[in-house]
Amino acid sequence: MELQSTITCPECGHLALEAMPTDACQFCYPCKGCGARLKPKTGDCCVFCSYGSVPCPPVQAGMAALTADALSGKTTGSLVLVP
Repeated sequence: MELQSTITCPECGHLALEAMPTDACQFCYPCKGCGARLKPKTGDCCVFCSYGSVPCPPVQAGMAALTADALSGKTTGSLVLVP
């Protein structure tokens, strides 16, 4: 699991490497370049999922679980991966 993500501000393009919380999603982020207050895009849980190079740890964990289920043949989730 990756715990750092580079956030790219959609307003000014400023890049910042940030540590992500492991137990929650971050809903708000102040850009260190222009001061814009970033919020998640519709459908995303946090600013890392919307503007980061890596999704947040809870989403990474969910993706890993789905991949493990798919590789083991389980279809308990709503998403089924087909090779």
